[in-house]
Amino acid sequence: MFRPVILGGAAAVLLVTAATPPAGADDAAPTEKITVDVATVNGSGCRPGSAAVAVAPDNTAFTVTYSEYIARAGGDSPKVDGRKNCQLALRVNVPQGYTYAIAQADYRGFGSLQPGAVGIQKASYYFQGMSQTASRTHEFQGPLEDNWQVTDTADIHALVFAPCGEKRNFNINTELRTDVGTSDLTKESYMALDSTDTSISSKYHFSWKKCLTR
Repeated sequence: MFRPVILGGAAAVLLVTAATPPAGADDAAPTEKITVDVATVNGSGCRPGSAAVAVAPDNTAFTVTYSEYIARAGGDSPKVDGRKNCQLALRVNVPQGYTYAIAQADYRGFGSLQPGAVGIQKASYYFQGMSQTASRTHEFQGPLEDNWQVTDTADIHALVFAPCGEKRNFNINTELRTDVGTSDLTKESYMALDSTDTSISSKYHFSWKKCLTR
């Protein structure tokens, strides 16, 4: 089970999926270069070209940075802007003989919520060909005018790894919503995963295993 660590808001949740049993216990990251490519991108919060992926130099994590992911409500905001979503299919290219799970997910964004307004984040994760996880909903209550950060971690014994030797896209489905609630309808509120720099991003931490040889 994942243990949420909450900083300035509510929790996100992450799931990883079925595996060929790997050897050892949480092996070191491979030294060969890891790449993560965006296979497909869909959703009102991430039109093609507005989501960028970068892998940490030590292969321990990758980040997703958005440039247009913001849900607005109140003021002059159109009703359709109150809910934004993004569906990413990522191709994680790993060296032969290794497999991975996602041990932790960090989300960072900015919230501007009037008193009485509500911000909502949802997330689900699955490997191609596997059942999608149940989404969990997390709320932020106004007033809020600050960066927010949420982190979820998994116990080592609960990690499940991608099948060894198979190419399966890793899918991330996220959603942001802003509701005016009881706030002043003439004033805008918003929730954002949008950033003009890399300080606001979603970060996914790898756990690595060496595959069993047969």
